Amino acid sequence: MPSTDPIRITGLNLELTEAIKSHVNAKLAKVFKHNERVIRVNVELEYRPSHKHEKEFIAKAQVELRGPSIAVSIESDDLYKSIDALTEKITRQLRRRHRLQKEKRNHPHEVEIPAELPKTKTA
Repeated sequence: MPSTDPIRITGLNLELTEAIKSHVNAKLAKVFKHNERVIRVNVELEYRPSHKHEKEFIAKAQVELRGPSIAVSIESDDLYKSIDALTEKITRQLRRRHRLQKEKRNHPHEVEIPAELPKTKTA
């Protein structure tokens, strides 16, 4: 049976502690306040070790909404920085989508169809 949690968190090569989970939930709870169309957010936190210790933590999110989903990914050297940047990027994407939908709704444009419509015979 699938989970009905609004925020799903998974970890790859990383132990998900309660502190990490609460930080993600606190940050991403704001996403639901910005847009009522958000259904669920799937978050994947990954640790990828490197010799230079740069961009080892990857935070990915897929925001499921009514309409096309939004997929976001951030790499950083600190997990909490990645989560914060991920939240900011999701918020920017949602605001941009809302602004574009509002612009489209308030300023419709005419569409010209190049084909000729067939004439019908009247009896």
